[in-house]
Amino acid sequence: MDELVKELEGVAIDEVEGNEARRDRRAVPADGERGERSRSTWAEVVSEDRARIKNEGGDRRSKKGSSMPPRPLSCTDSVTYFPMQDEGDERNDQGSDGATGTGNFRPQRQSQCGIEKQDGEERSSGGWVAVEERKRHRRPHQHFEEWNGYKRPPSEQEYSEDTSHIHHGLNVEPTREELDNLSKACSRLWELDMNRLVPGKDYAIECGEGKKVYHKGDKASENLFSWLEDNVLKRPTYSRFCALLDNYNPHQGYKESITQQDKYEETAFIEEISRSASIKYLHRYLVLKGVTSQDYEDFKKMLTSLWFDLYGRGGCSSSSSAFEHVFVGEIKGQRQGENEVSGFHNWIQFYLEESNGNVDYQGYIFPRRRGELPDSETQLLTIQFEWHGVLKSVSSTLIGVSPEFEIALYTLCFFAGGEDNHVDIGPYSVNIKCYRLGDNKIGSAFPIAEN
Repeated sequence: MDELVKELEGVAIDEVEGNEARRDRRAVPADGERGERSRSTWAEVVSEDRARIKNEGGDRRSKKGSSMPPRPLSCTDSVTYFPMQDEGDERNDQGSDGATGTGNFRPQRQSQCGIEKQDGEERSSGGWVAVEERKRHRRPHQHFEEWNGYKRPPSEQEYSEDTSHIHHGLNVEPTREELDNLSKACSRLWELDMNRLVPGKDYAIECGEGKKVYHKGDKASENLFSWLEDNVLKRPTYSRFCALLDNYNPHQGYKESITQQDKYEETAFIEEISRSASIKYLHRYLVLKGVTSQDYEDFKKMLTSLWFDLYGRGGCSSSSSAFEHVFVGEIKGQRQGENEVSGFHNWIQFYLEESNGNVDYQGYIFPRRRGELPDSETQLLTIQFEWHGVLKSVSSTLIGVSPEFEIALYTLCFFAGGEDNHVDIGPYSVNIKCYRLGDNKIGSAFPIAEN
């Protein structure tokens, strides 16, 4: 019992010291001031804003973390259904170049790999016990030391073996039927995603209860992700994807400061995923459609430009990118007091931010069809959550898919489809929304469940 009390005291001290340190370092821009801001400074501002929101709005219900083995998961059976709304509002937020969405908040790498403290249960000699109903426990540090290696010039880095060398006879050539039918091409991409996770084996989710889009209350007493297998984020494409998540200014209206090392990470990420079956299929498809060069090096440069080139958003040039908006997420309208999360459609980013306490999962959105409730096996989920205290009222996310699959899927729909792309991917019928910025930029891309 003495040890337990000491542990709780230690957590409280850590929280107090962390808050004081952030106050000492805080640097908030004056009203009307624009220009570049350091990424670390803005991360501190985000943390303090989140704390202020909590203080003003009262204590929010904490989520339970768990380090116990997985258990069967289920969602509520008693619900009222309604037509699900989509996320078309993203198109209406035009930047200086007509881009969809806004600026962003994004995680700092240090915070992602640091100690996680969550409400949950703690192990004692007598088994699992609760302390004052809500206890904080520490999870082990997760050091991704290989991330430092990704900052080297791409030619000096090591990559995975090409998938065609591992899987002899692997066919990544599109059929005529797939070239004529985008839905069949997307289904083929799903089949080629050899790096996709298996629910219950690689991770587990807890759906909580359902809600309507306009309901703002928290209907989930647990985190969305119950657990993730330790080695998942050490897989080459996953690890390189994670390394990119802290490369962006976290607020709308400020130019990005992209370093040479950030560019190395981007190029190396494209090089890594280009060895996968998903990207090889994408290349052959776009070649046969006359969209891209047969030269694979030219194709990789095109992918790098498509996803990472900066463009204007929210009235400021060079303040956003397709990768930043779709995968990392952004927050718009903070200066006007109308905060809203935009983008943020990636499950890996969601897992990391939820683990770090920056995301509060608030329940799933009722599906359109009666009786088809999401469960722990669902890999297309429509949810509501808060990020740094700011609401995302509805967001659809593909759970457990690989980074290379999502890059291939959205790129394919961008070049071979339109704004609405009604396709099948695995067991799911979806509308892949794809908003364009001119002819050669992705403003936003995300799935909407049609079931």
